[in-house]
Amino acid sequence: MTRRAAPAVVAAGPAEPRAFWSALSRLHWRAFAGRERRWSAGELDALAASPGVRVWSVRRGAAAPLGFVAMRVVGDEAEILTIAVARGARRRGLGRGLLLEAEYSARGAGASKIILEVAESAAPARALYARLGYGEVGRRRAYYAGPPVDDALVLARSFFPTKPV
Repeated sequence: MTRRAAPAVVAAGPAEPRAFWSALSRLHWRAFAGRERRWSAGELDALAASPGVRVWSVRRGAAAPLGFVAMRVVGDEAEILTIAVARGARRRGLGRGLLLEAEYSARGAGASKIILEVAESAAPARALYARLGYGEVGRRRAYYAGPPVDDALVLARSFFPTKPV
């Protein structure tokens, strides 16, 4: 009996072939069911080449990516630009693995906190972020044009304990 390789989180960069960025573009579009503007393969490739930006994907061998995360570090702050997991691959810890990889890299780059935005209606994603210690620090009303229109919650997590005042 042949065992399938476990999915692995792999760093991605501008050297990836065009087909890889096209696969991420499709994955992102499907993951958000068309609620967000589709990022083209060229935009994702250019994003990965931008200063301070890092991209990771979850892959099983040479198969199409199952998920990905893009993060930017500026000064002591990191921002998750997007994170997406294929609908058929959810609830397997892939999103958690991607987020933890991004956090590890952010800490290594000197970030003291990380922020992200999530649709208020995205209960499973919000639950994951809460389990990992993210808290709400802001709200952007009607940020997602929809349909349906939805608020974006701005969440943050500090990497280092703060001193009591």
